[in-house]
Amino acid sequence: MNYLKRARLYLTHKEGQSLLMLLIMSAILVFVLSGIIIQNAAIMATNNVTKSAGSTITVSANRNKMFSQMRSSSAKTKTLKTPTVANTKIAKAGKLSTVAYYNITNTASVNASSFDAISTSTGTSSMGGGMGGPGGGTNASSGDISLSGVSSTAHTTTFTSGEAKLVSGRNITASDANTKNVVIEKELASDNSIKVGDTITVKTTATNATKIKLKVVGIYKAKSSSTTMPGSDPSNTIYTSYTLPASISGTAGKSSSVTYTLEDSSKEKATTKQIKNIIDSSSFSVSSNNESYQQLLQPMKNVQSFAKKIVWLVAIAGTIILGLIIILSVRNRQREIGVLVSLGESKLHIVGQLFTEMFMILVGAMVVALLLGSFVGNKVGNQLLSQQQTTSVSSTSASGAPGGGGAPSGNMPGGGMHGGGMMNSQTTTSAANKKALKTLNTSITPSSVIKLGGMGLVIIALAVCLSAVSILRLRPKDILIGE
Repeated sequence: MNYLKRARLYLTHKEGQSLLMLLIMSAILVFVLSGIIIQNAAIMATNNVTKSAGSTITVSANRNKMFSQMRSSSAKTKTLKTPTVANTKIAKAGKLSTVAYYNITNTASVNASSFDAISTSTGTSSMGGGMGGPGGGTNASSGDISLSGVSSTAHTTTFTSGEAKLVSGRNITASDANTKNVVIEKELASDNSIKVGDTITVKTTATNATKIKLKVVGIYKAKSSSTTMPGSDPSNTIYTSYTLPASISGTAGKSSSVTYTLEDSSKEKATTKQIKNIIDSSSFSVSSNNESYQQLLQPMKNVQSFAKKIVWLVAIAGTIILGLIIILSVRNRQREIGVLVSLGESKLHIVGQLFTEMFMILVGAMVVALLLGSFVGNKVGNQLLSQQQTTSVSSTSASGAPGGGGAPSGNMPGGGMHGGGMMNSQTTTSAANKKALKTLNTSITPSSVIKLGGMGLVIIALAVCLSAVSILRLRPKDILIGE
């Protein structure tokens, strides 16, 4: 009788022991498979994060350089001059394979002419009020309307973070370059009875003011309706193409700031270096922001690491447990083994019988694992993900406390500061929370089954090898005497 047949007969004869081994092996494989599919899901999610995180690289005025040039100026009236870079260089950097898209930013200050700007003072909103508009007085250098020129409103931080939302008409796009199309705020439109398709007029802040007619193609709603600073109501921000503010400022064909959004966030350092080389100007600083990417990536890395530990811990523990069980089984079967060896059966065949028995149990355990592994992996994986994301958000909130310094931005006239560290942190956290993965896409793939089978074979092979030592080192007479 060959050892393969003996293995089958032994398992059918020892039903209770075989069932116990099947349950133990099934439990081991269920957790091994859960760890494998969680790890695979985390790897897939990590790859998706690198494409969806939207890490950005911003080219903006080097403020230290600006102040240094202002101080060294021999002019009686010293002014802070915002540098510009040629749009051709910006476009060249935008053609890099790692860049998904870019958004140019230019700003200009103008005064309302055919409508009234909204002014804010001591928490009270009013029309006109000396802030410009028909018949209103104006400041020679700063108007009551801020023209925010962009390549695309849909790609600006204000819109992507939810601080502003298009409610009528369309967004400003790259096709609006060299036009006078604009998107205005809902409150400004309502108070002046302006609708999509209307034409409004503004005038420059120069001594010899020039009137400019603008066509309203869209209306947006700002989340914040007022500020504590008189005349700085968000409703007075009008979005247009980046070419219009540049022409008003006398810098046509040039821009003061641009933000590049990456196709692959993992290439952020290399892309930053390439953009620096293309811009090639000490008047500009090139800075990257991958906070959103890191916030999304860290939970995935933690889940992936934890899943890997589950696989190894369960595999090691399973090998030890099965090894001990087989060793005890061999001791109980010493007479059987001794008789077989005495009759001339090879010790290797006896070891092969033990391996075959475990292999048959392994096949049954794999069926159970495939039935339960996906359910267990889904529950454990999503629980881990939820805990890791909660921890990540808590850490980010703590690090984004008040007191951080703002970064230079081209979103404000003159390249001023656009919020502080807390505002930037809140915006980044908000964007990351929107993109955060809510559930892991756990599924059993052919590669997962192959890995499970491989791990199972390794586990039973090691367990059988541990128990085979006592069989291989003894002679038939010793085995029977020991019995």
